[in-house]
Amino acid sequence: MKGGTALTGEVGVGGAKNSALKLMAVALLAQGRSVVDNVPRITDIAIMAEVLRRLGCQVTLDGGEATIDVPAEPGSEADYDLVRRLRASICVLGPLLARRGYVRVALPGGDMIGSRGLDMHVSGLARMGAEISGEHGFVIASAPHGLRGSKIWLDFPSVGATENLLMAAVLAKGTTEIDNAAREPEIVDICEMLTDMGAHIEGAGSSTLVIEGVDELRPVRHTTVGDRIVGGTWAFAAAMTRGDVTVQGVRPEFLDIALDKLVTAGATVEPGDNQFRVRMDDRPKAVDIVTLPYPGFATDLLPMALGLASVAEGSSLITENIFDGRFMFVNEMVRLGADIRTDGHHAVVNGRARLSGAPVRATDIRAGAGLVIAGLCADGVTEVGEVHHIDRGYPDFVADLANLGAEVERADVPEPTFDF
Repeated sequence: MKGGTALTGEVGVGGAKNSALKLMAVALLAQGRSVVDNVPRITDIAIMAEVLRRLGCQVTLDGGEATIDVPAEPGSEADYDLVRRLRASICVLGPLLARRGYVRVALPGGDMIGSRGLDMHVSGLARMGAEISGEHGFVIASAPHGLRGSKIWLDFPSVGATENLLMAAVLAKGTTEIDNAAREPEIVDICEMLTDMGAHIEGAGSSTLVIEGVDELRPVRHTTVGDRIVGGTWAFAAAMTRGDVTVQGVRPEFLDIALDKLVTAGATVEPGDNQFRVRMDDRPKAVDIVTLPYPGFATDLLPMALGLASVAEGSSLITENIFDGRFMFVNEMVRLGADIRTDGHHAVVNGRARLSGAPVRATDIRAGAGLVIAGLCADGVTEVGEVHHIDRGYPDFVADLANLGAEVERADVPEPTFDF
Protein backbone atom coordinates (compact mmCIF):
# COMPACT_ATOMS: atom_id res chain seq x y z
CA MET A 1 0.00 0.00 0.00
CA LYS A 2 1.03 3.61 -0.59
CA GLY A 3 0.60 5.97 2.33
CA GLY A 4 -0.90 9.43 2.41
CA THR A 5 -4.54 8.87 1.45
CA ALA A 6 -7.42 9.54 3.83
CA LEU A 7 -10.02 6.77 3.86
CA THR A 8 -13.47 8.05 2.96
CA GLY A 9 -16.81 6.45 2.16
CA GLU A 10 -18.91 3.57 3.45
CA VAL A 11 -17.87 0.04 4.37
CA GLY A 12 -20.06 -2.91 5.31
CA VAL A 13 -19.20 -5.36 8.08
CA GLY A 14 -20.43 -8.95 8.04
CA GLY A 15 -20.95 -11.48 10.80
CA ALA A 16 -18.53 -11.75 13.69
CA LYS A 17 -15.81 -14.34 13.21
CA ASN A 18 -15.66 -14.96 16.96
CA SER A 19 -19.38 -15.70 16.99
CA ALA A 20 -19.93 -17.57 13.72
CA LEU A 21 -17.28 -20.19 14.47
CA LYS A 22 -18.91 -21.01 17.80
CA LEU A 23 -22.44 -20.95 16.35
CA MET A 24 -21.34 -23.64 13.91
CA ALA A 25 -20.24 -25.72 16.91
CA VAL A 26 -23.58 -25.01 18.64
CA ALA A 27 -25.28 -26.82 15.74
CA LEU A 28 -23.68 -30.06 16.99
CA LEU A 29 -26.10 -30.02 19.93
CA ALA A 30 -29.14 -30.92 17.81
CA GLN A 31 -29.71 -33.64 15.24
CA GLY A 32 -30.89 -32.27 11.91
CA ARG A 33 -30.25 -29.22 9.76
CA SER A 34 -29.23 -25.90 11.31
CA VAL A 35 -28.41 -22.81 9.26
CA VAL A 36 -26.12 -19.99 10.39
CA ASP A 37 -26.62 -16.79 8.36
CA ASN A 38 -24.31 -13.79 8.00
CA VAL A 39 -21.20 -15.97 8.19
CA PRO A 40 -18.01 -14.15 7.12
CA ARG A 41 -16.22 -15.50 4.06
CA ILE A 42 -12.87 -16.15 5.73
CA THR A 43 -10.50 -19.10 5.89
CA ASP A 44 -11.31 -19.88 9.54
CA ILE A 45 -14.93 -20.61 8.59
CA ALA A 46 -13.75 -23.04 5.92
CA ILE A 47 -11.53 -24.79 8.47
CA MET A 48 -14.38 -25.08 10.97
CA ALA A 49 -16.60 -26.49 8.23
CA GLU A 50 -14.00 -29.21 7.62
CA VAL A 51 -13.77 -29.92 11.38
CA LEU A 52 -17.53 -30.53 11.40
CA ARG A 53 -17.40 -32.66 8.25
CA ARG A 54 -14.86 -34.96 9.87
CA LEU A 55 -17.27 -35.30 12.77
CA GLY A 56 -19.83 -36.72 10.34
CA CYS A 57 -21.77 -33.55 9.53
CA GLN A 58 -22.69 -32.42 6.05
CA VAL A 59 -21.68 -28.78 5.73
CA THR A 60 -22.38 -26.41 2.85
CA LEU A 61 -20.98 -22.88 2.66
CA ASP A 62 -22.90 -20.70 0.22
CA GLY A 63 -22.07 -17.01 0.28
CA GLY A 64 -22.80 -15.87 3.80
CA GLU A 65 -24.72 -18.98 4.82
CA ALA A 66 -23.50 -22.16 6.54
CA THR A 67 -25.86 -25.13 6.38
CA ILE A 68 -24.98 -27.91 8.82
CA ASP A 69 -26.68 -31.32 8.81
CA VAL A 70 -25.84 -33.07 12.09
CA PRO A 71 -26.22 -36.87 12.35
CA ALA A 72 -27.82 -38.72 15.26
CA GLU A 73 -24.36 -39.68 16.50
CA PRO A 74 -21.67 -37.21 15.42
CA GLY A 75 -18.05 -38.25 15.67
CA SER A 76 -16.13 -37.74 18.89
CA GLU A 77 -12.59 -36.92 17.75
CA ALA A 78 -11.12 -33.70 16.33
CA ASP A 79 -7.69 -34.29 14.81
CA TYR A 80 -4.59 -32.16 15.25
CA ASP A 81 -4.09 -31.32 11.56
CA LEU A 82 -7.16 -29.07 11.64
CA VAL A 83 -7.32 -28.06 15.30
CA ARG A 84 -3.76 -26.71 15.17
CA ARG A 85 -4.85 -24.29 12.43
CA LEU A 86 -7.87 -23.00 14.31
CA ARG A 87 -7.85 -22.59 18.06
CA ALA A 88 -11.60 -21.93 18.06
CA SER A 89 -12.18 -25.57 17.13
CA ILE A 90 -11.63 -26.47 20.80
CA CYS A 91 -15.23 -25.26 21.22
CA VAL A 92 -16.46 -28.64 19.92
CA LEU A 93 -15.34 -30.10 23.26
CA GLY A 94 -18.43 -29.03 25.22
CA PRO A 95 -21.17 -29.93 22.73
CA LEU A 96 -19.65 -33.28 21.78
CA LEU A 97 -19.21 -34.27 25.42
CA ALA A 98 -22.85 -33.36 26.06
CA ARG A 99 -24.11 -35.25 22.99
CA ARG A 100 -21.83 -38.31 22.97
CA GLY A 101 -20.50 -38.65 26.52
CA TYR A 102 -16.97 -38.96 25.13
CA VAL A 103 -14.69 -36.67 23.17
CA ARG A 104 -11.05 -36.62 22.11
CA VAL A 105 -9.85 -33.23 20.88
CA ALA A 106 -6.32 -32.23 19.95
CA LEU A 107 -4.75 -29.39 21.90
CA PRO A 108 -5.28 -26.29 19.77
CA GLY A 109 -2.94 -24.00 17.90
CA GLY A 110 -3.96 -20.58 16.52
CA ASP A 111 -2.37 -17.17 16.77
CA MET A 112 0.93 -16.69 18.55
CA ILE A 113 -0.31 -14.07 21.01
CA GLY A 114 0.49 -15.69 24.31
CA SER A 115 -0.53 -18.59 26.50
CA ARG A 116 -4.20 -19.47 26.48
CA GLY A 117 -4.53 -22.61 28.58
CA LEU A 118 -7.54 -24.86 28.87
CA ASP A 119 -7.46 -25.12 32.67
CA MET A 120 -10.82 -23.39 33.17
CA HIS A 121 -12.46 -25.48 30.44
CA VAL A 122 -11.20 -28.68 32.07
CA SER A 123 -11.95 -27.76 35.69
CA GLY A 124 -15.46 -26.57 34.82
CA LEU A 125 -16.33 -29.74 32.92
CA ALA A 126 -14.87 -31.81 35.77
CA ARG A 127 -17.25 -30.07 38.19
CA MET A 128 -20.05 -31.18 35.89
CA GLY A 129 -18.98 -34.80 36.30
CA ALA A 130 -16.60 -35.27 33.38
CA GLU A 131 -13.50 -37.42 33.70
CA ILE A 132 -10.69 -35.66 31.86
CA SER A 133 -7.17 -36.71 30.97
CA GLY A 134 -4.52 -35.79 28.44
CA GLU A 135 -2.24 -37.94 26.35
CA HIS A 136 -0.26 -37.62 23.11
CA GLY A 137 -1.37 -34.02 22.59
CA PHE A 138 -5.09 -34.71 23.05
CA VAL A 139 -7.67 -33.72 25.65
CA ILE A 140 -9.84 -36.74 26.43
CA ALA A 141 -13.11 -36.22 28.27
CA SER A 142 -15.79 -38.74 29.17
CA ALA A 143 -19.08 -38.60 31.06
CA PRO A 144 -20.44 -42.14 30.93
CA HIS A 145 -23.30 -41.28 33.28
CA GLY A 146 -24.01 -37.91 31.66
CA LEU A 147 -23.13 -34.39 32.75
CA ARG A 148 -24.82 -32.89 35.78
CA GLY A 149 -25.46 -29.29 36.69
CA SER A 150 -22.99 -27.58 38.98
CA LYS A 151 -21.91 -24.19 40.31
CA ILE A 152 -18.78 -23.04 38.49
CA TRP A 153 -16.60 -20.03 39.23
CA LEU A 154 -14.19 -18.87 36.52
CA ASP A 155 -10.92 -17.35 37.75
CA PHE A 156 -11.02 -15.07 34.70
CA PRO A 157 -13.98 -14.25 32.42
CA SER A 158 -12.62 -16.47 29.65
CA VAL A 159 -14.67 -16.36 26.47
CA GLY A 160 -13.64 -19.84 25.37
CA ALA A 161 -14.29 -21.46 28.75
CA THR A 162 -17.66 -19.72 29.06
CA GLU A 163 -18.66 -20.98 25.60
CA ASN A 164 -17.60 -24.59 26.19
CA LEU A 165 -19.24 -24.80 29.62
CA LEU A 166 -22.41 -23.12 28.34
CA MET A 167 -22.73 -25.55 25.45
CA ALA A 168 -22.14 -28.52 27.74
CA ALA A 169 -24.57 -27.28 30.38
CA VAL A 170 -27.63 -26.98 28.12
CA LEU A 171 -27.91 -30.79 27.94
CA ALA A 172 -26.71 -31.54 31.49
CA LYS A 173 -29.06 -32.83 34.19
CA GLY A 174 -30.11 -30.07 36.57
CA THR A 175 -29.01 -26.46 36.90
CA THR A 176 -25.58 -25.03 36.11
CA GLU A 177 -24.48 -21.61 37.32
CA ILE A 178 -21.41 -20.03 35.71
CA ASP A 179 -20.10 -17.10 37.76
CA ASN A 180 -17.62 -14.55 36.42
CA ALA A 181 -18.73 -15.56 32.94
CA ALA A 182 -17.62 -13.64 29.85
CA ARG A 183 -20.09 -10.93 28.79
CA GLU A 184 -19.11 -10.38 25.14
CA PRO A 185 -21.83 -9.80 22.52
CA GLU A 186 -20.69 -13.04 20.91
CA ILE A 187 -21.64 -14.91 24.11
CA VAL A 188 -25.09 -13.30 23.97
CA ASP A 189 -25.34 -14.38 20.32
CA ILE A 190 -24.64 -18.00 21.29
CA CYS A 191 -27.20 -17.81 24.10
CA GLU A 192 -29.82 -16.52 21.66
CA MET A 193 -29.24 -19.39 19.24
CA LEU A 194 -29.31 -21.93 22.08
CA THR A 195 -32.53 -20.43 23.43
CA ASP A 196 -34.14 -20.69 19.98
CA MET A 197 -33.07 -24.35 19.98
CA GLY A 198 -34.97 -24.91 23.23
CA ALA A 199 -32.31 -24.26 25.88
CA HIS A 200 -33.21 -22.54 29.16
CA ILE A 201 -30.66 -19.78 29.86
CA GLU A 202 -30.85 -16.75 32.13
CA GLY A 203 -28.36 -13.92 32.49
CA ALA A 204 -27.00 -13.60 28.93
CA GLY A 205 -24.79 -10.52 28.81
CA SER A 206 -24.20 -10.54 32.57
CA SER A 207 -21.42 -12.07 34.64
CA THR A 208 -23.69 -14.89 35.88
CA LEU A 209 -25.26 -17.46 33.58
CA VAL A 210 -27.88 -19.86 34.90
CA ILE A 211 -28.65 -22.83 32.66
CA GLU A 212 -31.39 -25.37 33.28
CA GLY A 213 -30.54 -28.50 31.35
CA VAL A 214 -33.00 -30.00 28.87
CA ASP A 215 -33.23 -33.47 27.33
CA GLU A 216 -32.75 -32.42 23.72
CA LEU A 217 -32.52 -29.41 21.41
CA ARG A 218 -33.89 -28.75 17.94
CA PRO A 219 -32.09 -27.38 14.85
CA VAL A 220 -32.72 -23.73 13.93
CA ARG A 221 -31.77 -20.90 11.60
CA HIS A 222 -29.80 -18.10 13.24
CA THR A 223 -28.22 -14.84 12.02
CA THR A 224 -24.74 -13.97 13.30
CA VAL A 225 -24.22 -10.67 15.08
CA GLY A 226 -22.05 -8.05 13.29
CA ASP A 227 -18.28 -8.16 13.83
CA ARG A 228 -17.37 -5.42 16.31
CA ILE A 229 -13.63 -6.04 15.89
CA VAL A 230 -13.73 -5.51 12.13
CA GLY A 231 -15.95 -2.47 12.74
CA GLY A 232 -13.47 -1.16 15.28
CA THR A 233 -10.62 -1.68 12.82
CA TRP A 234 -12.35 0.58 10.29
CA ALA A 235 -13.06 3.14 13.02
CA PHE A 236 -9.38 3.39 13.91
CA ALA A 237 -8.41 3.38 10.22
CA ALA A 238 -10.61 6.42 9.65
CA ALA A 239 -9.06 8.24 12.60
CA MET A 240 -5.46 7.33 11.77
CA THR A 241 -5.70 8.40 8.11
CA ARG A 242 -7.70 11.55 9.01
CA GLY A 243 -10.60 10.28 6.95
CA ASP A 244 -14.38 10.03 7.11
CA VAL A 245 -15.82 6.51 7.15
CA THR A 246 -19.32 5.19 7.82
CA VAL A 247 -19.29 1.62 9.13
CA GLN A 248 -22.47 -0.37 8.52
CA GLY A 249 -23.52 -3.67 10.08
CA VAL A 250 -22.19 -3.17 13.64
CA ARG A 251 -24.05 -1.90 16.67
CA PRO A 252 -22.04 1.08 18.01
CA GLU A 253 -22.84 0.23 21.64
CA PHE A 254 -20.61 -2.84 21.24
CA LEU A 255 -17.69 -0.42 20.76
CA ASP A 256 -18.58 2.21 23.35
CA ILE A 257 -15.14 2.46 24.96
CA ALA A 258 -13.19 2.22 21.69
CA LEU A 259 -15.28 4.93 20.05
CA ASP A 260 -15.01 7.08 23.20
CA LYS A 261 -11.22 6.81 22.99
CA LEU A 262 -11.38 8.05 19.39
CA VAL A 263 -13.47 11.01 20.51
CA THR A 264 -10.82 11.77 23.16
CA ALA A 265 -8.23 11.60 20.38
CA GLY A 266 -10.14 14.28 18.46
CA ALA A 267 -12.48 12.32 16.20
CA THR A 268 -16.14 13.03 15.61
CA VAL A 269 -18.27 9.92 16.10
CA GLU A 270 -21.90 9.75 15.01
CA PRO A 271 -23.66 6.56 16.19
CA GLY A 272 -26.70 5.27 14.34
CA ASP A 273 -28.90 2.21 13.96
CA ASN A 274 -26.50 -0.70 13.44
CA GLN A 275 -23.94 1.72 12.04
CA PHE A 276 -21.66 4.60 12.99
CA ARG A 277 -19.56 7.30 11.34
CA VAL A 278 -16.01 8.33 12.32
CA ARG A 279 -14.41 11.52 11.03
CA MET A 280 -10.99 12.91 11.96
CA ASP A 281 -10.03 16.32 10.56
CA ASP A 282 -6.69 16.89 12.30
CA ARG A 283 -3.81 14.87 13.63
CA PRO A 284 -5.00 12.58 16.47
CA LYS A 285 -4.17 13.48 20.05
CA ALA A 286 -2.41 10.98 22.32
CA VAL A 287 -4.70 8.85 24.46
CA ASP A 288 -3.96 6.13 27.04
CA ILE A 289 -5.64 2.76 26.50
CA VAL A 290 -5.99 -0.33 28.72
CA THR A 291 -7.34 -3.62 27.37
CA LEU A 292 -9.84 -5.46 29.57
CA PRO A 293 -12.54 -8.12 29.17
CA TYR A 294 -15.79 -6.86 27.66
CA PRO A 295 -17.19 -4.26 28.10
CA GLY A 296 -13.62 -2.96 28.36
CA PHE A 297 -11.38 -2.07 25.43
CA ALA A 298 -10.95 -5.22 23.32
CA THR A 299 -7.51 -6.79 23.18
CA ASP A 300 -8.12 -7.55 19.47
CA LEU A 301 -8.05 -3.78 18.82
CA LEU A 302 -4.70 -3.27 20.56
CA PRO A 303 -2.70 -3.23 17.28
CA MET A 304 -4.94 -0.43 16.03
CA ALA A 305 -4.54 1.42 19.33
CA LEU A 306 -0.76 1.21 18.95
CA GLY A 307 -1.09 2.45 15.38
CA LEU A 308 -3.17 5.43 16.46
CA ALA A 309 -0.67 6.27 19.22
CA SER A 310 2.20 6.01 16.73
CA VAL A 311 0.83 8.87 14.61
CA ALA A 312 -0.74 10.89 17.44
CA GLU A 313 0.46 14.17 18.87
CA GLY A 314 2.08 13.42 22.22
CA SER A 315 2.88 10.27 24.21
CA SER A 316 0.49 7.40 24.95
CA LEU A 317 0.59 4.53 27.43
CA ILE A 318 -0.94 1.32 26.06
CA THR A 319 -1.50 -1.52 28.55
CA GLU A 320 -2.32 -5.10 27.55
CA ASN A 321 -3.98 -7.21 30.25
CA ILE A 322 -5.29 -10.21 28.30
CA PHE A 323 -2.59 -11.90 26.18
CA ASP A 324 1.07 -11.85 27.19
CA GLY A 325 2.28 -12.06 23.59
CA ARG A 326 0.13 -9.33 22.03
CA PHE A 327 3.17 -7.02 21.68
CA MET A 328 5.00 -9.50 19.45
CA PHE A 329 4.41 -7.35 16.38
CA VAL A 330 5.85 -4.16 17.92
CA ASN A 331 9.18 -4.77 16.19
CA GLU A 332 7.34 -4.60 12.87
CA MET A 333 5.81 -1.25 13.85
CA VAL A 334 9.28 -0.01 14.74
CA ARG A 335 10.39 -0.93 11.22
CA LEU A 336 7.73 1.52 10.03
CA GLY A 337 9.33 4.22 12.14
CA ALA A 338 7.09 4.01 15.19
CA ASP A 339 8.66 5.07 18.49
CA ILE A 340 7.50 2.33 20.86
CA ARG A 341 9.10 1.06 24.04
CA THR A 342 7.64 -1.98 25.77
CA ASP A 343 8.05 -3.09 29.39
CA GLY A 344 6.11 -6.19 30.34
CA HIS A 345 2.47 -5.53 29.52
CA HIS A 346 2.97 -1.79 28.99
CA ALA A 347 3.99 0.12 25.85
CA VAL A 348 5.00 3.77 25.80
CA VAL A 349 4.41 5.30 22.38
CA ASN A 350 5.77 8.68 21.29
CA GLY A 351 3.72 9.78 18.32
CA ARG A 352 5.20 10.98 15.04
CA ALA A 353 3.58 13.01 12.31
CA ARG A 354 4.32 10.36 9.68
CA LEU A 355 5.62 6.80 9.63
CA SER A 356 8.01 5.46 7.01
CA GLY A 357 7.12 2.72 4.54
CA ALA A 358 9.03 -0.56 4.88
CA PRO A 359 8.57 -4.30 4.36
CA VAL A 360 6.98 -5.91 7.43
CA ARG A 361 5.21 -9.17 8.22
CA ALA A 362 1.95 -10.03 9.93
CA THR A 363 2.28 -12.17 13.06
CA ASP A 364 -1.44 -12.71 13.69
CA ILE A 365 -4.84 -11.61 12.36
CA ARG A 366 -5.17 -8.27 14.15
CA ALA A 367 -1.49 -7.37 13.94
CA GLY A 368 -1.69 -7.90 10.18
CA ALA A 369 -4.64 -5.53 9.83
CA GLY A 370 -2.97 -3.03 12.14
CA LEU A 371 0.21 -3.03 10.05
CA VAL A 372 -1.76 -2.41 6.86
CA ILE A 373 -3.55 0.57 8.44
CA ALA A 374 -0.22 1.86 9.75
CA GLY A 375 1.20 1.55 6.24
CA LEU A 376 -1.53 3.90 5.03
CA CYS A 377 -0.04 6.50 7.40
CA ALA A 378 3.53 6.02 6.16
CA ASP A 379 5.56 7.87 3.55
CA GLY A 380 6.29 5.73 0.51
CA VAL A 381 5.29 2.11 -0.02
CA THR A 382 4.73 -0.52 2.66
CA GLU A 383 4.69 -4.25 1.97
CA VAL A 384 2.99 -6.52 4.51
CA GLY A 385 3.95 -10.19 4.24
CA GLU A 386 2.24 -13.34 5.53
CA VAL A 387 -1.17 -11.82 4.90
CA HIS A 388 -2.81 -15.22 5.15
CA HIS A 389 -3.27 -14.22 8.77
CA ILE A 390 -5.47 -11.30 7.69
CA ASP A 391 -7.55 -13.66 5.56
CA ARG A 392 -8.58 -15.44 8.76
CA GLY A 393 -10.45 -12.41 10.06
CA TYR A 394 -11.14 -9.88 7.31
CA PRO A 395 -13.09 -10.85 4.17
CA ASP A 396 -12.40 -8.69 1.11
CA PHE A 397 -9.93 -6.54 3.08
CA VAL A 398 -8.04 -5.21 0.06
CA ALA A 399 -11.23 -4.53 -1.92
CA ASP A 400 -12.76 -2.67 1.03
CA LEU A 401 -9.62 -0.56 1.43
CA ALA A 402 -9.60 0.27 -2.28
CA ASN A 403 -13.27 1.26 -2.17
CA LEU A 404 -12.41 3.69 0.62
CA GLY A 405 -9.74 5.29 -1.55
CA ALA A 406 -6.57 3.50 -0.47
CA GLU A 407 -3.82 2.77 -3.00
CA VAL A 408 -3.41 -0.90 -2.22
CA GLU A 409 -3.00 -4.15 -4.06
CA ARG A 410 -2.40 -7.76 -3.20
CA ALA A 411 0.38 -9.71 -4.86
CA ASP A 412 1.20 -13.39 -4.65
CA VAL A 413 4.90 -13.40 -3.92
CA PRO A 414 6.67 -16.67 -4.80
CA GLU A 415 8.85 -18.32 -2.20
CA PRO A 416 12.58 -17.69 -2.82
CA THR A 417 14.69 -20.56 -4.15
CA PHE A 418 18.32 -21.18 -3.40
CA ASP A 419 21.02 -23.04 -5.25
CA PHE A 420 23.54 -24.98 -3.18
